[in-house]
Amino acid sequence: MSRRTDTSAAAYMGILSSMARLERVVLETLHSHPTGLTVDETCAAAGYPRYSLQPRFTALKERQAIIDTGLRRQNVSGAKAIVWRIMPRSGGEA
Repeated sequence: MSRRTDTSAAAYMGILSSMARLERVVLETLHSHPTGLTVDETCAAAGYPRYSLQPRFTALKERQAIIDTGLRRQNVSGAKAIVWRIMPRSGGEA
């Protein structure tokens, strides 16, 4: 059984706040590149390390805020990487 303390609750809220901020970074960066970006390209454009932003892609994908374009580009490790973009809104806007 976990015990909630004021410090653990504050830490948890800080993590949630950071997650939300980093998700906004991903969305804003993808928004400024409407044809899409890989995770590595997004990190480079936003100036964040991969370990900070990569988990946000999973969360955004699960919420259907971003989509796989079907395109693939080589990432820094040489592997093919998904090109992501913001989910188009109804009415044709990206």
